[in-house]
Amino acid sequence: MRLFLLAIAALCWAGAARAEGERAGDFDYYVLSLSWSAAWCALEGDSRNDPQCDAGKGLTFVLHGLWPQYESGWPSYCRTGERDPSRAETAAMADITGGAGLAFYQWKKHGRCSGLSAEGYYDTARKAYGRVQIPGLFSEVSRPLEVPASVIEDAFLEANPGLARDQITITCQDGLIQEARICLTPDLGFRRCGEDVIRDCRLKDAVLEPVR
Repeated sequence: MRLFLLAIAALCWAGAARAEGERAGDFDYYVLSLSWSAAWCALEGDSRNDPQCDAGKGLTFVLHGLWPQYESGWPSYCRTGERDPSRAETAAMADITGGAGLAFYQWKKHGRCSGLSAEGYYDTARKAYGRVQIPGLFSEVSRPLEVPASVIEDAFLEANPGLARDQITITCQDGLIQEARICLTPDLGFRRCGEDVIRDCRLKDAVLEPVR
């Protein structure tokens, strides 16, 4: 029994070790993560007095990140010889991310795993963000709405012909609609998400925070 437990522990350790420092460019597909800006502000941004959360910004779903993904699991903080992006390159992403700090963090954790240069990764992330049509009705949310997460998913499906239900997932955190995650091929076509990504929020009364 002791040898069996040791073997299980070794397997778990090996799996954990694979979670960081992988070789850049070794992945199967992308997850495009779109964050509901008002939810991020309620959960994190307000406590930081982040400018993204200022009244009048009018932000709906912003780019959280473009994540290289395995069929099961994902790489992070990969080894790469590519230089880090300049401040100017990072600042230029703020129009779709809500702020420059997030863009640089996403490069460090995920972008390095793409096998692309920093400029190439930012360009690909921007193209991926433009690949998805964000339903216009979200900009009209002026008060907290209690909705099943499936309603948010349905809106994306209607606005994006060719996007299938197994290619998108909606997440929640602390009772709030948090993110829409859409799975893309390396050349940015829609594709089925891996089993570890398809974890839809099951709440019937998740709150969609009002646009600020």
